[in-house]
Amino acid sequence: MTEFDIIIIGAGPAGSAAAAWAARQGLRVALVDKARFPRSKLCGGLFTERSRSYFREIFGQDPDLSQAVTRHNCALWYEGEELAKLEDIPPLHLTMRLDIDAQMFGHALAAGAQDFTGRPVANLTDSSVTFRDGDTLTCRVLIGADGVSSIVAKHLFGAAFDTKTIGFGLEIEAPLALQDPQTQPLRIDFAAAQWGYGWSFPKQGSTTVGIGGLRAENPDMKAQMAAYLTTLGLPTDAVKVKGHHLPFGDFRPHPGRASVLLAGDAAGLVDPITGEGIAFAMKSGQLAAQAACDALLAQAPQTALARYQKALKDMHRNLRIACALRHVIFGPRWQKTLMASFRRSGTMRMMYMQLLAGQVEYPELARRLLLRLPKYLLTALRPSR
Repeated sequence: MTEFDIIIIGAGPAGSAAAAWAARQGLRVALVDKARFPRSKLCGGLFTERSRSYFREIFGQDPDLSQAVTRHNCALWYEGEELAKLEDIPPLHLTMRLDIDAQMFGHALAAGAQDFTGRPVANLTDSSVTFRDGDTLTCRVLIGADGVSSIVAKHLFGAAFDTKTIGFGLEIEAPLALQDPQTQPLRIDFAAAQWGYGWSFPKQGSTTVGIGGLRAENPDMKAQMAAYLTTLGLPTDAVKVKGHHLPFGDFRPHPGRASVLLAGDAAGLVDPITGEGIAFAMKSGQLAAQAACDALLAQAPQTALARYQKALKDMHRNLRIACALRHVIFGPRWQKTLMASFRRSGTMRMMYMQLLAGQVEYPELARRLLLRLPKYLLTALRPSR
């Protein structure tokens, strides 16, 4: 078969969610990726209860988290000092993307999507994909779920992202010989990078350690990564450091064109404060697939984007509020005041953990912060002694 209703490029969480959702509605779906699965991917691998809920909704069953590490506690640090140790927090599941992505991909194929992974794309149009071997597939709707360096976004807009607003991260996988994950806390370090943070996430058999922040604000992130590894007692040259762009805070208000849609990282749908993207990826993949299904049912594939944008309204609203709040949480003028509040206030700490766990939405978080704003202002304006 070379003619499909939908071609999806990218078989990660967004693409596999879209493929499974559309295939279960009887559409002919091609799932394309340059890699074969299972495949590794640079990522902290945080899988929240929100992600778990979306997984059930989209794939019709619970994720297998037997290979994950689940923690109910977290250590928060700022500029080398511990802010707090939080206990009995909402569960945070620390996964390897090799495993969790393979699960989603398998569910997509089981739903009926056809496998075109391991085949790099040489050329594409709004309605066709040509592989390097010369084979061509055609479709009525194309979904780009191919990550921050999306070839579909490049096709639509000339560039996958804006280099002035994109984030960047560095990461290592520390083996057991360097650090035993069973003895390590889940740790988040504010200000390990400018307009970002550092993380140490224990897994089964390794610890994922990294830093991420706005690329423009971190001209020497390699030095910051080395400093962070030293802070954690890890050698700076024992494990290869890998880097990747982070599309947080730069979501596309128009994620596509007519019958071509972008989902997940390709659309910039990453939380600009926590950096978590798996939940938004799955949900946006589902919404893109449903918009495509509705447009095709109406014999109007060119209306897919309008339908998708309407479905994304709440997600975009959350991201806009998050982008505004990021100036309070990460901006140099406010961060010290906010970190002081973190140190004093158990309510503030729990609000952050609820946000990280996906148990509070940004409109509610903004409302709570606004109620506390007069106190923050007084603290920030008080002369230092």
